[in-house]
Amino acid sequence: MCMMGYKFRIYPTKTQEELIKKTFGCVRWVYNHYLGEHNRLYKETGKVPTAFQNMKDLTAQKKVFPWLGEVDATALQSAVKNLDAAFQNFFRRVRNGIKPCGYPQFKKKYSGHKSYTSKLVGKNIAVVDNKIKLPKLGYVEAAVSRPVSGRILSATVSRVPSGKYFVSILCTDVEIDDVPMTGAVAGVDLGIKDLAITSDGEKIPNNKRLYKADKRIRRLARRFSRKKKGGKNREKARIRKARLEERVANQRKDDLHKATAKLVRGYDAIFMEDLNVKGMMKNHKLARAVSDVSFAEFKRQLTYKAERCGKIVREIDRFFPSSQLCSCCGYRNTETKNLSVRRWTCPECGAEHDRDVNA
Repeated sequence: MCMMGYKFRIYPTKTQEELIKKTFGCVRWVYNHYLGEHNRLYKETGKVPTAFQNMKDLTAQKKVFPWLGEVDATALQSAVKNLDAAFQNFFRRVRNGIKPCGYPQFKKKYSGHKSYTSKLVGKNIAVVDNKIKLPKLGYVEAAVSRPVSGRILSATVSRVPSGKYFVSILCTDVEIDDVPMTGAVAGVDLGIKDLAITSDGEKIPNNKRLYKADKRIRRLARRFSRKKKGGKNREKARIRKARLEERVANQRKDDLHKATAKLVRGYDAIFMEDLNVKGMMKNHKLARAVSDVSFAEFKRQLTYKAERCGKIVREIDRFFPSSQLCSCCGYRNTETKNLSVRRWTCPECGAEHDRDVNA
């Protein structure tokens, strides 16, 4: 049993779309209002309101601003809880000395991604055939690609920059199909030329989605910048660019899902290196390629899939010289610090190594 999210694309009617946009605006207003109150009260009194106090005040605000009552009440409550969670994360980073600490920021009206979360109350959220029931919206047409199992907790409606609408349904008590244990253990070396190389010598290719679409993205970006601000043609150009960027992101995520699922099915324990991605991004010659590989998303997917299947993922210290050590005798060859050295022969035992497979 575990928690799982199901994400589907929805096709709201014009009336439903207007209500969704109105909910986005109300949720943003509630978040910004209580963030402003938090800042003001702290400057004046040195004390801040709790989430419970903000929730009580929200009821009073609905009498002052009747338009807050037109949208789902649980979505407004979720905005207050999200603000409280943002402050909790900020204080946690301050205590642990993590920088940047990430003080909560005001939400922008014209941001590309918008979303709100509705909680289950009674039977206000349900999946029926190819329709999804949502609070205030009623039944919305959806592309339900797989059956939803477990007990529904909440639904998050979102809109991406290309104008498409999605809903993510969070369920608990979901039964997961057992993945058989193989008894195999693997070390995984991450790279840019190849996404991942296992200790068995298998290489998972890096399809370089952003690199292949770079010329088209640049061309659409130039066309967008030349359009007159506020015009319809500018909005059309923006959507074309957003759709292409969304396609690249979806392709990359699909590649990562296939790669991580293959590793989890094939091995019971996986050991991977802990890369200093932030440091690698400071190298202007590597930054674009590193961001295209998306090491963080690879690690996230591999970790949660392994935990779900009862398998193990461990990270090796980033300062462990895996590329310099001979996997046969342990001899340390410092010449391999040069990244241009792709193959080398151990002077101690004579073993020939592929740089990534050896690591």
